[in-house]
Amino acid sequence: MSPNALIPSHRKPRRPSASSRALRAGVTGGFLTLAVTGATVPANAAEKPVSETQEMPTITTALATSATKSADTAEQVAFNYERQALQDSAFSKAAKAAEKDKAEAVKKAKAEAKKKAEEARKAKEAAQARASRSSERSTLSAPSSSSATGSTATLVSFLKAQLGKAYVLGATGSSAYDCSGLTQAAFKQVGIDLPRVSQDQSTAGKQVGLDNLQVGDVLYWGSAGSAYHVGVYVGGGKFIGAQNSSTGIVERPLDYDMPTGAVRVL
Repeated sequence: MSPNALIPSHRKPRRPSASSRALRAGVTGGFLTLAVTGATVPANAAEKPVSETQEMPTITTALATSATKSADTAEQVAFNYERQALQDSAFSKAAKAAEKDKAEAVKKAKAEAKKKAEEARKAKEAAQARASRSSERSTLSAPSSSSATGSTATLVSFLKAQLGKAYVLGATGSSAYDCSGLTQAAFKQVGIDLPRVSQDQSTAGKQVGLDNLQVGDVLYWGSAGSAYHVGVYVGGGKFIGAQNSSTGIVERPLDYDMPTGAVRVL
């Protein structure tokens, strides 16, 4: 046998390598289908063209669910951000409004305080003006304390000089007097012209209480306007008057014959 003689091979023909196969893929009924088909098949191959198909569970549903959850999460996050932004905006507006209201309240309070202070100042000035006018009127209408003291001293001195003289009804001096004649003559010494009779002298001045007598007040007995007797208060709880024809002009304590009232002409 020739060394070059052909010896039939008992090896099976080799299938095409993986690199020579074509890959087909598809999705069917929710499964991923992979098909691998040989590129060439020998004519005498006993086997039919090989079609290798593998089905794998698809991940489409999982991906869709995940995507849906991601979308929901993103939407919720966006909603939360929007809500927070609205809350922050509302809070900022409320804070600005509160600050504005506070500023207005402070401004109003200051205006009210200023108005009250101005009213108080005007009231004080008006009171001071009234007090000043009253003081001026008092100064103009009333004699000075020194002149009043001088007048009462002159008045009392004249009355004391008449003590012991006679009481004569209708007499006006200088050796005898009746009660109203004596008071008229005494006040004439200090420039005051009293009416002639007791009734008129009892209303000639300002009515004063017997608990508030001053030297020089005219005392009267009877009622004001119809008094029947007068005298002059000389201090120390005493008065001088032309009492009657028995006693003449005397100085007596008030409780000797308590008068009814008094008028102030000095």
